[in-house]
Amino acid sequence: MSTAYPAALEIRATAISGQSEILSDAALRFISALSERFEGDRQALLQSRADRQKRLNDGELPDFLAGTRHIRETHWQVAPIPQDLQDRRVEITGPVEKKMVINALNSGAKVFMADFEDSNAPSWRNIIEGQQNMMGAVRRNLSYTSPEGKAYQLNQNIATLLVRPRGWHLDEAHVLQNGRAISGALFDFGLYLFHNAKVALENDSGAYFYLPKLESHLEARLWNQVIDFSEDYLGLPHGSTKCTILIETILAAFEMDEILFELRDHIVGLNCGRWDYIFSYIRAFQSDPTRVLPERAQVTMAQGFLRAYSKLLIDTCHRRGAFAMGGMAAQIPIKNDEAANSAALDKVRADKEREASDGHDGTWVAHPALVPLAMEIFNRHMPNANQLQLRNGAKPSASELIAPQAGTITEVGVRNNINVALQYLAAWVGGLGCVPIHNLMEDAATAEISRAQLWHWHRHAAKLDDARIIERSLIEVLMLDERRKIDVNNPLKLPALDLDQAARMLSEFVFSTDFPSFLTLSAYAEIIRREAL
Repeated sequence: MSTAYPAALEIRATAISGQSEILSDAALRFISALSERFEGDRQALLQSRADRQKRLNDGELPDFLAGTRHIRETHWQVAPIPQDLQDRRVEITGPVEKKMVINALNSGAKVFMADFEDSNAPSWRNIIEGQQNMMGAVRRNLSYTSPEGKAYQLNQNIATLLVRPRGWHLDEAHVLQNGRAISGALFDFGLYLFHNAKVALENDSGAYFYLPKLESHLEARLWNQVIDFSEDYLGLPHGSTKCTILIETILAAFEMDEILFELRDHIVGLNCGRWDYIFSYIRAFQSDPTRVLPERAQVTMAQGFLRAYSKLLIDTCHRRGAFAMGGMAAQIPIKNDEAANSAALDKVRADKEREASDGHDGTWVAHPALVPLAMEIFNRHMPNANQLQLRNGAKPSASELIAPQAGTITEVGVRNNINVALQYLAAWVGGLGCVPIHNLMEDAATAEISRAQLWHWHRHAAKLDDARIIERSLIEVLMLDERRKIDVNNPLKLPALDLDQAARMLSEFVFSTDFPSFLTLSAYAEIIRREAL
């Protein structure tokens, strides 16, 4: 169904209950204004990304920018940080589904990041209902009753809410301006800001965002222009809209000072988005056989390029008066297996001990049950609200920031990547963007690693630890076997048709001549196709 709106936008989606409140004429005029003003800039930056990737494929290596040395070497700091963002020692993340939003806000974490991006499959229903849930969360009237009759409502004390819109590369295909899909980032950001910023300010808070997938300070500059424009358009105090930037691409790691500088009136910190960072390493060095990574379980924050970037992020942020947030613990409780659960918690504990002792100001968890563990560790290491006073003097070289990690690739590792990618893709096209697989909470970022490693290993004829080459015939045999296993043991109850589609997509991703930049771009087309049926 296609509907024309007064704001020069066309909505190509079947309306859902309550949609008119979210897509009011005034809200759509604002979205239209954002798109009209900034779509050309977005497209130019996306072309710059493609041009940069071509240069990387030709052998160029990332380095610190000569033209912005003065920003890195002079003294300046970001604007003061609001009171309700001063203590972020434990943050929980999750999709914008109503029950999960309530549980996350009630979890005891200091911050909840409501995610329209990697843990959300962007069906029209998910996006619009997510915005409805955000309005309820900000107004403290969000409630839910399960089919079994269990009631959920917000506690008196809840986590501070941050919202993650989609990245610059993603479109909102249900909304067209001048016949072209608008930016998913501007749609998510604009609707949340329009409906909630003034209410949040009246409640001594503000409109706070996590902004993902940036690859340069020029992309940060665009976000700064968007925020300034939006505050002026909506009559909000300048600087009241705050953001944290996820440093989850290898290229952005070389421009952390510059990103902070561009957003200095609005930014409060940077975050180590480790899973997307690993994926971006593979994507950046897709043509480089010397930078093939070992299997996912061996690529850890304790060594190599990940360790270097983590320490640089802490020192950079603290010099600028911004928070340095740690990364995600993807583990979830393992029921009915005490030994396995204990081993999983030990991994979380070691990870959070490293982050807190290194100087991070907080960390991420994916499940409410991990909040107390992470909280205890940060309470012990960080008696004050944050660790802004700490400096580690980290000055890794460009070569250290891109040094590949050593390790092996086993058949078990290849199988795990196949299994995770199959299950996640099947869940995603079915409308779920965040699912438990093998006792880890998997989202688009971890699925990206799984399929990207398979492509990289195949592309460069990497070898297993038993000397077998990872060639197409081997991968295809393992794919068939892993699919059979899922058919027999299907804990997510994934439909066979969705698994068939996932298998087709995974084969395309793995055996494509050119590296597919994001699985969500291809998989989104399947969501749109199904909605049109």
